[in-house]
Amino acid sequence: MNEETTDVDAVIAGELQLMDPDVRASRSLAARLLDPEFIEVGASGRRWTYEEMLAALPEMTGADTNGPRHEPSGMTGVVLAPGLVHLTYESLLNGRRARRSSLWRRQHGETTWRMYYHQATPVPAEEGEGRS
Repeated sequence: MNEETTDVDAVIAGELQLMDPDVRASRSLAARLLDPEFIEVGASGRRWTYEEMLAALPEMTGADTNGPRHEPSGMTGVVLAPGLVHLTYESLLNGRRARRSSLWRRQHGETTWRMYYHQATPVPAEEGEGRS
């Protein structure tokens, strides 16, 4: 396996961990996966900072082990530069689909990948499966 494949696989694993209810409910676990300079533009259009996301994540949909969970599909990644990976995929949560894009970075000298930026765009309800 080449280094780019290894990096993309590591980032996909991190993205999936952030969907895990146990990680979402734990500030310390989520903090290990989010870059201190993290920004998200959610499907609602709201802009989230690192601190805002860590504070809100335990109460967000998908954080309850008995509740609805994010169901990702079509997750793919590409290395944009050393230490920078871009993921794209769709997710389904409570019957709502969103197209998602994440940038993960690994700072020079570090071994840990962290989500630097995330954006979710709602898929219109009238749009059929598999259409872009």
